[in-house]
Amino acid sequence: MTASLSFASVRAHLLARDEIAFLDVREEDPYAQAHPLWAANLPLSRIELDAWRRIPRRDTLIVLYGDHDGVDLAPLAAERLAALGYVRVHLLQGGLDGWRDAGGELFRDVNVPSKSFGELVEHERHTPSLSAQEVKALIDARADVVVLDARRFDEFQTMSIPTATSVPGAELVLRVRELAPDPATQVIVNCAGRTRSIIGTQSLVNAGIPNPVAALRNGTIGWKLAGQVLDHGASRPAPAPGFANRAAAQANAQDVARRAGVRTIGLDALASLEAPGRTVYRFDVRTPEEFEAGHLPGFASAPGGQLVQETDHHVPVRGARIVLADDDGVRAPMTASWLAQMGWEVYVVEAQPVSARSSRGATPADHAGAPPVAGITPAELADALHTPGDIAVIDVTTSANHAKRHIPGAWFAIRAQLAQALDVIPVARRYVLTCGSSLLARFAAVDLRALLAARGRDADVVVLEGGNAAWFAAGLPAETGWIRLATPTTDRYRRPYEGTDAPAEAMQAYLDWEFGLVAQLAADGTHHFNVI
Repeated sequence: MTASLSFASVRAHLLARDEIAFLDVREEDPYAQAHPLWAANLPLSRIELDAWRRIPRRDTLIVLYGDHDGVDLAPLAAERLAALGYVRVHLLQGGLDGWRDAGGELFRDVNVPSKSFGELVEHERHTPSLSAQEVKALIDARADVVVLDARRFDEFQTMSIPTATSVPGAELVLRVRELAPDPATQVIVNCAGRTRSIIGTQSLVNAGIPNPVAALRNGTIGWKLAGQVLDHGASRPAPAPGFANRAAAQANAQDVARRAGVRTIGLDALASLEAPGRTVYRFDVRTPEEFEAGHLPGFASAPGGQLVQETDHHVPVRGARIVLADDDGVRAPMTASWLAQMGWEVYVVEAQPVSARSSRGATPADHAGAPPVAGITPAELADALHTPGDIAVIDVTTSANHAKRHIPGAWFAIRAQLAQALDVIPVARRYVLTCGSSLLARFAAVDLRALLAARGRDADVVVLEGGNAAWFAAGLPAETGWIRLATPTTDRYRRPYEGTDAPAEAMQAYLDWEFGLVAQLAADGTHHFNVI
């Protein structure tokens, strides 16, 4: 039986800055409705795929909770983590209700540590901002102004402020002088809501650029709420920095990092950080394209702006050490300065020759081996589907991918909710599990076999070899839409600021929620944030 830890014990670990992975094993949507500040989301459905990468040390103190629709998922999650080699797994005493009943603060939405930190930065530093109406007036008047979008490039392409240039957060200090060489040029930084525009603007202020700088107040949400029109499909990436501008940015960034308490470290000293009982995350904060072209061995890709925005996803072990690398002496120090202010112990790797970045391509997957399951080829499945009622295809990919494209007749189901899915999917003599690549489907197939056996049902369970990717690569037909949903689509929380069709009420509610985060931080008291 898995031991439990009380609210008081978990809080004591957080206050002491001990290493702890506090995990919510529900799907993303229920997680986003209510969770403690430092709870990271690791859905039960994906533990075998994600745990080793996100929690690298097997003796990490882990605390779990996750009651969903009256089913406590945490005990099964504990079993799966133990099978993966984790030796200090505990359940949160009383679960989420116990946390609430003990007086623990609960937060909505995702990436809450980063978003609440952003609000605290604005509260304490009075980060300058301009309203959507003021920014539009500057653009319409053809004033000397540049608008820099601090989000990912794909978000920028979905919707952007007219005339804006894509400059993802960690790139701002490195590239701003190329876009605003005249110190009199007004610089505007925006994101979808508030966090990345606040952090981006304050980055430029902290770095001491001579230009007037302001955040677009409330980002593209504020722009839409003002009744103003956004661009769609824009493609304006920032230029590379010239030698003089890069040198100036480097001096500025390293000064900011020093003031934030960031330390530098040589590659040969990294091993010393991995003392017994210490987790070390190593990230390359450049763009994914730069990372794949060549990076330091043992480092994972995490573009700096997104690392600051999604710290709970990249670094779920609170109290861990973080090491950052770049090739310019700007992006890593600036990113590190923010992580240090968020209470992390952060290091920046000293400048390295090009030859040191000897690894190529994406970060290799690190997950448990998939269990052996009988397979069926796409061609064989296509033939079998001609016999109605004989076969049921269950797709355990993400709901968004299922809606975008799936095998005709396939049912969507969340892996952790296959029991509920069986109550909806018509009885079949053979069940075919699939997903994007067939990896997750293999784990789901083992679950399905056990569920069918428990119900006394005799049926074959196989996996589509190569998954949906192989099916579509073979030129076989596709179906689209939110159809045949055997479980609710709770695997993805719909952010009020994403897409182009968010209701005005949802956008305003999101802003109102962000405005209240500073008070919630004070009530929680475990954040260790220190704004310079």
